[in-house]
Amino acid sequence: MLTVVATQTLEYSLNAARVRIQVSAEELEEARQRRNAIAVALGAEFAGSRIYVNGSIAHGDALTPLTDVDLGVVVPDPDNKYGPGLKGPDDLKQRAANAIRSGLKDKYGDLAVEVEGRKRSILIRFRDPVAKGLPDFTADVIVAVDNPDSLGLYIPRHDTWDRSHPELHTELIRDANESSGIAYARVVRLVKHWNRTHDKPLCSWNIKALALTSVAEPTTMIAGIRAWLEHAVDQLSKGETPDPARVALHPIRTNKPRTEVVRSLRKALESIDLAVSLERDGYPTLALDELAKLFKDEEMLPRPNQRLVLEEEARRVAANKAEDSKAYGAPALVTGTGAATNRSRINVRSWRP
Repeated sequence: MLTVVATQTLEYSLNAARVRIQVSAEELEEARQRRNAIAVALGAEFAGSRIYVNGSIAHGDALTPLTDVDLGVVVPDPDNKYGPGLKGPDDLKQRAANAIRSGLKDKYGDLAVEVEGRKRSILIRFRDPVAKGLPDFTADVIVAVDNPDSLGLYIPRHDTWDRSHPELHTELIRDANESSGIAYARVVRLVKHWNRTHDKPLCSWNIKALALTSVAEPTTMIAGIRAWLEHAVDQLSKGETPDPARVALHPIRTNKPRTEVVRSLRKALESIDLAVSLERDGYPTLALDELAKLFKDEEMLPRPNQRLVLEEEARRVAANKAEDSKAYGAPALVTGTGAATNRSRINVRSWRP
C-alpha cells in the first residue's frame, strides 16, 4: 500500500498518479515489435500499400497494462473496384488475415485471427501477453482503400465501407502533443483512467477528440482535466462529438446514453472543483481525499490516512462555525414566556444567499 503525505499538492499527486499508470518501456518495446511484424506481413501481401498507425501507442497515451495495438494498411486500388456501392472489403480482410497467420507463425505460434462478425477490424489474439501476468495481447488491423473522390479513406463497416481519416487523426494528435508540450497525452491518459474506473461511458477516441479542442496548450494536470471536463459537458450536452477530421458521416457515439454520460461528467467536474477549493482554503488532506475518490483506484491514487481526513474535516467545520459566528453575531437571548424562554437564537440575515 502506498503511503500518502498529507501535504502533497493536488498537482504533485496527479503527476505521480499519471506516472503509475503510464505504460512501461518494456511493454512498449514488445508491442512495437509485434506491430512491426504485422506491418511487414501486410506489406508483403499488398504490394505498393502503405501502413498507418493509430491508437494509444501512436498517440502517446497508452496505459498499463498494455493489452493491444492498432494499425492499418491502405491497399492500392488503381481500378477503383472497392468502395461504397462497389466491391466490399471481405476478400481484402481475408487476404490480410491469411498473411498475418503465415507471416507471424514462426515467431508467435498459432495466432487466433478473427475476421467473421467483426464490424471494422481484423482482431489478432497473440495468446501471449507482452509481460508476465498481463492479459492476452491483441491487435486491431484495419484494411482500407483510398477515397478517390475526397479526403481520407474508406474503412470496413461489416460488408460495406465508411469514410474516415485515421491518418489525419494521428497527425492532429501529434500536433496537439507538440503544441501543448505533451500535456495533451498526459491529460488524456488520466481521463482515460477515470473512464476505465467508471464503466467506460466514453470510448478512447471520444476522449481524445474532445481533448483536441480543450487541451491544445501547455497546462497543469488539474487545469487540463478541468478544461477537458468543462468542454466535454458543454459539447455532449449539445450533441455527440463530431469527427475532428470532418470526414466521417456520423459523430462519435457515447458508450452509454448521452444524458447519463453528461451527469457523470458534471459530477466529476464538481469533484475537481471541490478538491481545488479545499486545497485553496488550506485543507490539503481533504482535497487529496476528494481527488482520490474521483479516480476510485487505490493503486493509482490512494486515499490519504482517514484519521487525518477526519481531523482536518473537524478543523474545517470548526473554522466555518467560527466564521459564521463572526459574520452574524453572537447568539441573542430570547425573552418572554413559554417554551422559547431562555433559548439561544442565532441572528439571521434573510438576504443571505
